[in-house]
Amino acid sequence: MKRIAALILLASMTAKAVAMQPFTISDIRVDGLQRIAAGTVYSYLPVAKGDTLTESNAKQSIKALFDTGFFSDVELERQGDILVIKVVERPSIAKLNIRGNKAIKTDDLKKGLKQIGLVEGDTFDPLALRRVQDELITQYYNRGKYNVSVKTHVTRLDRNRVSLDIVVREGETARIKAINIVGNTAFSDKQIRDGFESDTSNWLSWYTKDDQYSKEKLSGDLKKLDSYYMDRGYADFNVNSTQVMISPDKRKMYITASIKQGEVYKISGVHLLGNLILPEKTIRSLVFMKKGDTFNRYLVEQSKKAIKSVLSNIGYAFAEVQVVPKLDKEKRTADMTFYVKPGKRVYVRRINFQGNTKTQDSVLRREMRQLEGSWYSQAAIDASKRRLQTLGYFKDDVKVDTQRVPGTDDEVDLNVKVEEKSSGSLMFGVGYSQYSGVIFSASVSQNNFLGSGDKFSVAVQKSNYYSQIQLGYVNPYLTDDGVSIGYNATYSKLDYGNTDFANYTNSTRSFSTTIGVPVSEVDRLQFGLGVTSNKINLYPGYSPQQLIDYQNLIGNKTIHSWTGTIGYSRDTRNYYWAPTRGGVESLSVSAALPGSTVQYWKAYYHGNHYWPVGGGFVLLLDGQLGYGKTYGKDKQYDFPFWENYYAGGVQDVRGYQDNTLGPRAYVPAYGYAQPIGGAFKVKGTAQMFLPIPALKDVSTARVAAFVDVGNVYKDYNSFDASQLRASYGLSLQWQAPIGPLVISFAVPFRDQPQDHRYEERLQFTFGNQF
Repeated sequence: MKRIAALILLASMTAKAVAMQPFTISDIRVDGLQRIAAGTVYSYLPVAKGDTLTESNAKQSIKALFDTGFFSDVELERQGDILVIKVVERPSIAKLNIRGNKAIKTDDLKKGLKQIGLVEGDTFDPLALRRVQDELITQYYNRGKYNVSVKTHVTRLDRNRVSLDIVVREGETARIKAINIVGNTAFSDKQIRDGFESDTSNWLSWYTKDDQYSKEKLSGDLKKLDSYYMDRGYADFNVNSTQVMISPDKRKMYITASIKQGEVYKISGVHLLGNLILPEKTIRSLVFMKKGDTFNRYLVEQSKKAIKSVLSNIGYAFAEVQVVPKLDKEKRTADMTFYVKPGKRVYVRRINFQGNTKTQDSVLRREMRQLEGSWYSQAAIDASKRRLQTLGYFKDDVKVDTQRVPGTDDEVDLNVKVEEKSSGSLMFGVGYSQYSGVIFSASVSQNNFLGSGDKFSVAVQKSNYYSQIQLGYVNPYLTDDGVSIGYNATYSKLDYGNTDFANYTNSTRSFSTTIGVPVSEVDRLQFGLGVTSNKINLYPGYSPQQLIDYQNLIGNKTIHSWTGTIGYSRDTRNYYWAPTRGGVESLSVSAALPGSTVQYWKAYYHGNHYWPVGGGFVLLLDGQLGYGKTYGKDKQYDFPFWENYYAGGVQDVRGYQDNTLGPRAYVPAYGYAQPIGGAFKVKGTAQMFLPIPALKDVSTARVAAFVDVGNVYKDYNSFDASQLRASYGLSLQWQAPIGPLVISFAVPFRDQPQDHRYEERLQFTFGNQF
């Protein structure tokens, strides 16, 4: 249409230009310009000063200027030997407003309009309005909204500008009423449609939106259908045709796919050709099929990946593996040939980091397991990515691009792209219960102090019975090979006099230092030494008598301890925040060494693991075990009560107040038993993280259903599974604008009547990041 209109204008306007006698152009003047520079016009003209204007190049000049799209009218005139070009500029688009869109974001719609040349600041072409409607309607059709209407309105503004208003009425989304697979005899419809994103309306459709038709979803489902058959031996399976019918009211969709099922094929042979690089026996061990097996395309693809992976780990970054199946339709066999093309072996010339505005290059480089000047290794690159992602400094995935070095065929550069996020945080936690009152906590931490990778933290907690201040500093790379050193200083004071806990006060001062030694990429040993002073005050008649008796036995109100610690940790998580696979395990044993007021030891284990279970669901299993006992000259004593384990709380067995589960001691002055903790703790959690529709970044928010089980016992011999407490509920973790927010609603079960006073179903913490 645009070209036809231009030709019509050209035909009507060139008569005057043609009527001019040829002449030599002494100068060129352009009249009518407002926004466009004269130099722009000159750059499109096929003639210049000194040329002879003829009928032919006059027509070419007018056509060239119309083709720019800048002008709605062009005339050529002669004043003496001066060529005068009179133009009327098309208006520019000052504003582009889109209203009424809900299903598709405005930014996404504007991207589509930009592709057809409609964007703020550009020249307005009235003929583009029809294309605008077609483009937007196409986008909505692809999302199953066939009742959509798009209307446009142009408002003239001053200075030759226009404002475009696009009003969208989306209408109802078409719902899938039937999905028919014609030609299937081997499997049930339920089997072959398992995993489809498209489905007919069901009781979960309000949440999953699976009954809303989408061209993209249907295309993906057909690929899954193809894979289902190919992975089960149907090597000549094919989708013959697909029909999508819509009801007259455009609200119901009927999908029919006609398939050629074919027959099941067996593997008649597996051959390896090409430059294998490694011994044939090694490569053959990476092929997950053998003669007599049922054809399985998934195993074919996995075999290709395995071969490429092994070759990429020894420098062949661009290795290719092609698989050619030869089908014998009479015998129903498939003869498989793997062609290996390793390409040139390459090494890494340079590693470049991009996006780290705060973090020093050296902090990132020390996490890299792929080194400059060494052979390319995909395994080393993957390990490097994992280590960078688990630092907690960056958003989303760390991306590593491999780029060939120009002029060479055996060198590559690695571009490591990161997006930094706040590694420092100012965290606040606020809670309330009728027994503990307001509980306030705050911490300032920086996991990447001044971009050095060092960790620094100050934490304060305060309630009507508890106060603490803690300072911590860790240098994760005291040495180049990853030996770390950390320091921790703590002062705390517990006064349980106004609570339902055992009534005593404990003022603690401690200082410790810890050395960490890497054992492997994911394993680490820790060695620590510290000194602690506890001043304990008990109150006859108001404190549990068994605590008073214990203090009288040791004969001191102030307890001094020299503490040695050895620990082991293993971290295989794929992300620091919101992991979806892998886990963390830690085991520590600490002891109050000879010379301490009371000699005792404690062992504590904590392990968890994440499993993706499909559909965006992630399962987390978490377990804790703690045990303590006296030894040496003090082995006749019970485990010191101020070192007891406790259970219950928002970070423990949810649904109960902090530290209220386990042994209790009756105090006549109060008329009830008070929690005193114990020397043996067991706790387990099963938690299922649920997918949140339309949420691309799962690290911003997570919802989980959980079951917590646990308790504390006087000692190991007192363990009784029937006394385990449990709760179930829902938990929300959200990276809110005010900072991380965690809300849990838990319902206790397997509880005892005496537990009811400690139940606290709604628990939350929130924070603020900087």
